[in-house]
Amino acid sequence: MLVKALASSLVLATGLIAGNAFADSNAQVSTHQVQQIRNATVKVTYGDTTFLVDPMLAEQGAYPGFEDTYRSELRNPLVGLPMPFEEMIDDVDAVIVTHTHLDHWDDAAQELLPKAIPLFAQNAADAELIRSQGFSDVRILDGEAEFGGVKMHKTGGQHGSDTLYAVPELAEALGDVMGVVFEAPDQKTTYLVGDTIWRDEVEQALAQYNPEVIVLNAGAAEMTAFEGDPIIMGKEDTLRMHQAAPNAAIIAVHMGAVNHMTLSREELSDYVQEVGIQDHVSIPADGEVMSF
Repeated sequence: MLVKALASSLVLATGLIAGNAFADSNAQVSTHQVQQIRNATVKVTYGDTTFLVDPMLAEQGAYPGFEDTYRSELRNPLVGLPMPFEEMIDDVDAVIVTHTHLDHWDDAAQELLPKAIPLFAQNAADAELIRSQGFSDVRILDGEAEFGGVKMHKTGGQHGSDTLYAVPELAEALGDVMGVVFEAPDQKTTYLVGDTIWRDEVEQALAQYNPEVIVLNAGAAEMTAFEGDPIIMGKEDTLRMHQAAPNAAIIAVHMGAVNHMTLSREELSDYVQEVGIQDHVSIPADGEVMSF
């Protein structure tokens, strides 16, 4: 039966973004940062406001691999967190949960995060679930919202192909997902794409918001019965994203931490060099901070 909740030490940054989009490490600390934590978990900082996105906070090996997916015999997460929880959460002002699959919102996050922290969910169903887990300030990102001087826009997507969504049990398991565009005065517009394949909704977000920074879930996760039909983007989509937004800095995440990712950081690093876009794509190590 399909699981309903589908849910490094290796440094593989592939170079700085052209036009100094990625600040020199010796430069003054920027007020716009994206930090890769692990998996799809990132921190996005604009000025004085920091968002923790899609927290998966369990210790290495805490959960069984996702049933009926690639390498399901492996236990998740595949690696530990790069820092203590207390250090990671210290400056966080709000949490964003793009969807409630285990690898984006896990039991450890539900236990460790302060129950009164402001938390944004994609819809009423996810908000109700998270409230039932004890969180008291759960807000629905319906269209757009503002928090701490940062404007957020909800964007669409689909967590797999139409072929997968034609299977009722799979459609239920994959569910709804969202992306988020962040905007603030004097900051680069940032598009966190979320768990989606390439869709019209992605193209619409690119056209509407013209993001300068794109956080791309690029691990090409797969179901075993649908080999070659990934449920999130992969290496070819990374190239396609660059072609669609050639001036944007692309940050590729959601690799190396859960069993069903078929694309590794090493493979993506080789690919972006092969196709000549290494100056536009960063593949951050867990814990790495990128400043703009």
